[in-house]
Amino acid sequence: MITEISVSFNACLAALALVDDASNGGVPGEEWDSEGFDVQVDGCRIRFQNQVLKSQHGEYSVPEVRDAVERYWGFLVDRPEHADLIREYRPDLPWWQAELLQWEERWGRPHPYRGRLF
Repeated sequence: MITEISVSFNACLAALALVDDASNGGVPGEEWDSEGFDVQVDGCRIRFQNQVLKSQHGEYSVPEVRDAVERYWGFLVDRPEHADLIREYRPDLPWWQAELLQWEERWGRPHPYRGRLF
């Protein structure tokens, strides 16, 4: 999942929402959209299967995945912004905050980590 996230705040926000939904026993509000892996969430486990290489697969507990994604969010936020990058949406905010607002606008709800991780 982390390789799928790469340096995308939006992808990390989606992963955080997915693990929060799974942690609370709910069905994920959005399916994990991946070009390389099928992801199944069944409440207490998250399974990954490479779509091409069947030998690449894994199964992790929701708390394990949650911990990894939360730590990765911290890594993304701590990365310096590109000084030459021009952003159209909310350039007055740090990039991660602008992405958070876009996520909330798209889904019409506060992100489940608002007030906890950010």
